[in-house]
Amino acid sequence: MAAEQEEKEFYEHRASEEWLKVLEPLGTDKHKEFLEKAPWLIVVFLKKFTFDKQGKRHKNYYTSESVGISCGFLLCALHKAGLATLTHTPSPMKFLNKLLERPKEERAYMIIVAGYPEKNATVPVIAKKPLNKIAKFRE
Repeated sequence: MAAEQEEKEFYEHRASEEWLKVLEPLGTDKHKEFLEKAPWLIVVFLKKFTFDKQGKRHKNYYTSESVGISCGFLLCALHKAGLATLTHTPSPMKFLNKLLERPKEERAYMIIVAGYPEKNATVPVIAKKPLNKIAKFRE
């Protein structure tokens, strides 16, 4: 699969030692079997600009914000439907345009892997910062 080839390139050639060290506690590596096992892979694209009938280019504003919010709603809906999800962002993602025959003005934003979890599936315990370290409240 094309995504697995990109992962192999990333882990073997593009990722810095620092980045690999950060990924280590997650237990992630170039092997992404879930891409072949999951019943649904939802590839989300954003469109930075559009062309009018005369071929003039027009910028679309707040695409990252809008697509991010939309993905959040979709992830929540999938969770409420009883599905497990995983966001996957291979680097780079340009191969998805060719693979899925998308126009060059679109850019892949993320892959949402969705399906029912396997019986013995586990989730890594990831330490989270306490609320007072990430937010300030004012009266």
